[in-house]
Order: sequence, then structure tokens, then C-alpha cells
Amino acid sequence: MSEYKKESKNTVKRAANRGHYDKKTVHKILDAACVCHLGFVVDGKPFVIPTIYARDENKIYVHGSTKSRMLINMEKGIPVCLTVTHIDGLVLARSAFHHSMNYRSVMVFGNAKPVAEEEKNHALFMISENIIKDRWDEVRVPTEKELKITSILSIEIESASAKIREGDPSDDKADYELDIWAGVIPLKPTAGKAIPDTKLKEGIEVSDSVKKYK
Repeated sequence: MSEYKKESKNTVKRAANRGHYDKKTVHKILDAACVCHLGFVVDGKPFVIPTIYARDENKIYVHGSTKSRMLINMEKGIPVCLTVTHIDGLVLARSAFHHSMNYRSVMVFGNAKPVAEEEKNHALFMISENIIKDRWDEVRVPTEKELKITSILSIEIESASAKIREGDPSDDKADYELDIWAGVIPLKPTAGKAIPDTKLKEGIEVSDSVKKYK
């Protein structure tokens, strides 16, 4: 299937025309970020925690300490809601009411399960690649001890949807006659110049993965 099935929990209701359910769009938005927010309920209390992640086909890897409250509870198979948002521009209308933002967002639903020991290195590689491509090949790989104190979960994407806004402000018809500037201020994250570690040995040049990072 090329689309995620529309269900009550993933159907975009407000501004439904901005909703997208095709996997290509959902995956593209997920792959353009490296931090998500994970929502779950434990003992009747809601939690939303930011964490780094990576998508691998139709599943998402997240990781942390084996003592992490988030991972300890999620690995029990409780329902999880994962969200990612990109802000692409400030939409400045002629009226205060119609100010908005251009954005791309995704909401994913699924259940988490622990990753087998033999899959841990692959999962960590995918997360590393999603943060900065090719860095994994430049660094020391995790030791067995480090892997043992690291918990990695995979979340199978059972249901998902994307919501996208782009373009001009949407003002009331009468307000288009007002002498007020309106338009969009584009926003784009940019990388600054790499800052070397204060304890870096002399003579070590910036690595290729850092040079290529944008």
C-alpha cells in the first residue's frame, strides 16, 4: 500500500485539505528531521518527551539509557504517538487573526518493542546517519558494555498522517484593500562553523562528514 489507511485517530479534521496520507510524503517529512516528540500515557498521566530518532522502512528507532522511564514503559508495548514538525515560514497577514505559519508535520501511531541485541548496531547506525551522514565511519563503534546499558526500541508505523501548510496569508476579502504589508518570512535552519573540542589534539583536521554537513 502506498498510503496509510485513514482512521479516526490519524484523520486530519481541522483544515482537512492540508492532510496527506501517502507514505512518500510522510516518510520525506520524517527523514528531514532528527528530533521527534514521543507522547504516551503511564498510570493515567500523559508524558511528551523529545528524543532523537531514525526511520528504517516502516519503523522508527529511538534509543536511550536502560534506566530511562520513557523506554522502560514504552517497551511494555503501550500505544505511542510520535510527532515531528518543521516550521518553514512566518505567514504575516493583514489582520492579527489570520497570522499563521507555513509548516510540514507528521503524526505517527504505533507500539514500541525492544530491539534484539544483534540489531542494536544497525539501529544506532541508522540514528547516527540521520543526524549526520557518514559520521559513523569516522568514530569508534560502541563497545559491548555500552550496548548493554543502551536500550533501543523500534516503533512500527501502524497509522500516520502529514499536515502541510504553504503559500500566502488567507485574509478576509475586505482586508485586501488595507495598506498593510503582508507576506511570508521564510525560515530555514542553518549550520554554523564547526567549533573544535577544547581538548582536541593538535593537527587533527575537520572530518569529511562535518565539512559536508549543511
